[in-house]
Amino acid sequence: MKVLGISGSMQPNGNTAYLVRKILEAVTEANAEATCEFISLGGHHITPCTGCLQCREKKECVITNDDWGAVAEKMVECDVLVIGTPVYYYDVSGQLKNFIDRTYSLWHDRRLSGKYVVTVAVNGDCGADRALETLEGFANAHEFVYAGSVTGRASLPGDIIGDTAACEAAVKVGQKIATLG
Repeated sequence: MKVLGISGSMQPNGNTAYLVRKILEAVTEANAEATCEFISLGGHHITPCTGCLQCREKKECVITNDDWGAVAEKMVECDVLVIGTPVYYYDVSGQLKNFIDRTYSLWHDRRLSGKYVVTVAVNGDCGADRALETLEGFANAHEFVYAGSVTGRASLPGDIIGDTAACEAAVKVGQKIATLG
């Protein structure tokens, strides 16, 4: 089983990345045969979808001068996607939204259909529910099988470690992932 964790934070080692990695660690501990990979969109250049609709015919995104294609290919190859975001103004980060919008090119052939997904949102005070709705919309459009979600509360770097409920939920969902497939 291949599990891919994507953090939509521009902070490669931030609170969202911590929770996504915590899930991946729990998978590895519970299932030695699982292979897990973590990708932070921080440090990756992902341009917005231009709405050109050329992907309808070509069945792939025609934008090739950024990092989206390499990350997307890993997503196509995985069995389970763990996708997380910090909450910015009650929704997903802009970098993650760009990434999600570009997956329209994968939708035409249902290249993500049937994969499992776990969603993660970290907010400072509020807004995680709305961000999870956006991630759920992405998952539903691509016909993922929903395997759970984790919500964390953190404002400053490293605060997530003090959110014991979120950390425990991350371990539990990781253990659940380990039994899938």
